[in-house]
Amino acid sequence: MATSLKDIPVEWKRFRYRGKTLEELLSMPLDELINLLPARARRSLKRGLKLKHRILLAKIRKAKKLMAQGKKVVVKTHVRDMIILPEMVGVTIAVYNGKEFIPVTITPEMIGHYLGEFSPTCKKVEHGEPGLKATRSSMFISLK
Repeated sequence: MATSLKDIPVEWKRFRYRGKTLEELLSMPLDELINLLPARARRSLKRGLKLKHRILLAKIRKAKKLMAQGKKVVVKTHVRDMIILPEMVGVTIAVYNGKEFIPVTITPEMIGHYLGEFSPTCKKVEHGEPGLKATRSSMFISLK
């Protein structure tokens, strides 16, 4: 599904993926695009898209049609192992991280990566002072 040139922002027009512009990637058949991707993504796509991936692509295509009408659409998904394809560029996808949906706006630089890479599942642990929100043993601090 090719996007018209007027819909693509200027900074995306200068983008190149392995020597191909975004317009060339959008017009390229999936078989040729697969050969440009890294080995893991290439191997995964050569086996064919799983049902859950095809369903997500259908939702993204539907969202792009609604976005062309001027509506703001966010596609929610649990599919973290979907490889980002050029036709997904410009769509906001809320990716589930095990607790909540993290909104990810797809840009051309993300092509070839997995959706799960942009929705971290772990947060950095920030401990408080001893005695505050800490373990039972650290409640008793000597009052020197």
